[in-house]
Amino acid sequence: MVALRIGRGHHGTPVGERLAKALAGAGAPLAEIYATDIWRLTRNLRAGGSTVELALDLGKVVAHAGTPEARESPVCELELELQRGPVSGLVALAQRWSQQHGLWFSTVSKAERGERLLAGLAAVPAVKALPPRFSQDAPPDGAAVQRAVVASCLAQMLPNASEIAAGSEDEEQVHQLRIGIRRLRTALRALGELAPAAFDAAWEPPLVEAFRALGALRDRVQVVQRMAPRLREAGAPAISLPADNAPSPPAGDAVRAPAFQAVLVALIGFTAAEVPNVSEPSLNPKATLRLLRKRLQQLHSKTVRDGKRFEMLAAESQHRARKRLKRLRYLGEFVAPLFVDTGAKRYLARLGPAQDALGEFNDEAVACALYREAVERDAGAWFAVGWFSARRSAGARACRKALGGIAGGPRFWRERKRGGAGD
Repeated sequence: MVALRIGRGHHGTPVGERLAKALAGAGAPLAEIYATDIWRLTRNLRAGGSTVELALDLGKVVAHAGTPEARESPVCELELELQRGPVSGLVALAQRWSQQHGLWFSTVSKAERGERLLAGLAAVPAVKALPPRFSQDAPPDGAAVQRAVVASCLAQMLPNASEIAAGSEDEEQVHQLRIGIRRLRTALRALGELAPAAFDAAWEPPLVEAFRALGALRDRVQVVQRMAPRLREAGAPAISLPADNAPSPPAGDAVRAPAFQAVLVALIGFTAAEVPNVSEPSLNPKATLRLLRKRLQQLHSKTVRDGKRFEMLAAESQHRARKRLKRLRYLGEFVAPLFVDTGAKRYLARLGPAQDALGEFNDEAVACALYREAVERDAGAWFAVGWFSARRSAGARACRKALGGIAGGPRFWRERKRGGAGD
C-alpha cells in the first residue's frame, strides 16, 4: 500500500477536489506499479543575469518491484530550471554545459520511463509533424508566427532526436527527424523577414550537417531494403555494395554532435522567450500576411514552371525542383491556419501525388549512383545501373504529369476581391 497526499499546490483547487474525491471512492488501497529511486544533488548558478537551478539525478525507475516481472531503467540526468531572470541566461548555461560535458537533450521524463517499463516497450513510435498553434485572441504579428512555426518544428524534432541520441536506430524516427529538420530550414528561409534579425544564421550549418549525415544512413537503407528486392524481381544478380561491408556510424553520433545540440537548445530558448530579442521591429499582422502571400505565390509559380519542363531539366535542377516542392508544402502547412479560405486542404492535397512522384524519382537516382560506385568491385552492379537508367525517362514524365496537377489548385492565400470569389 502506498500513502498518497495531495500536495499544497492542489489544496483547495478544483483539481485537488477531484483527486480527493477519486481517491476516497477508490474502494481499494493504492498499489505501487512503478517508482523512482533517485539521488539528487542541486546547485544554483548565475548566468547572464539569470539564476538557474542545476539538479543532478542519479538512480533508477523500477516497475513491478519485487515480482518476477520487475523491470528497471537507469537514470542519469542533469535538469536545468530557470529560477529567475531572462531565458537567454538559461540557454547560454545549457549550451556551455552541453559543449563541455557532451550532454544531449532528452524529452523522456521519469514518469514516461515508468510507463514504458510497465508496457514493456523497448521502442516508441516516431513523432510526426503537426500544424503550428496560433493564438486565437488576435492575428499574430511576424514574430509570433516565427515562434509558433519553430515550436511546431521542434515538437517533431525533439522527441525523435531524443530517442536517437539515446541509442535508437529506428528508421522511421531518423526519417521523421530529417523531415523536422527540413521543415525547420524551410521556416528559417521563408519566414526570416517577418522579424528581421530574430533568426541566427549560425543555426543553419549544424542543421545541414545533421541532415546530411542522417540522409547518408537512409540512402543505404533505401537501397538494401527497398530497391534491392525490386532488382531481384527484375532478374538482377546478387550485388555487393560498398555500404554492405563498411561499418555505418550510428545515427546517434549525428544527433549528439555538440554543434547540433547547441542549436536545439538555442531554438528551445527562442520559442520560450516572451519578448524576441531583435534589433528591428516585427512586421504587423497585415504586413505579415502580405509577405506570406508573396512567398507562397513565388514557390507556387516556380514549381508550376518546373513541372512544365521537368523532362528537359538537368539532374541538379530536377533535384532543386523536388526541394522547392517540399518547401511549398511545408510553408503551406505552416500558414494555412492564418487564412480563412477553406481551399488550403484541397491545395495541399494536390501536392501529395507530385511529392510522391518526385520522391520515387529521386530515390531511384540515389540508388543508381550507389550501384554505379559498386561496378569496379562487382560487375553485376551494371545490371542495376542499366535498369535504373532505363526507367529515368518514364520517371521524369510521371513527375511532369504529377506537377501539372498543381497548377489548377485553389490558391488559398490569394486575397478575395470584393463581390467575387477567389480561385
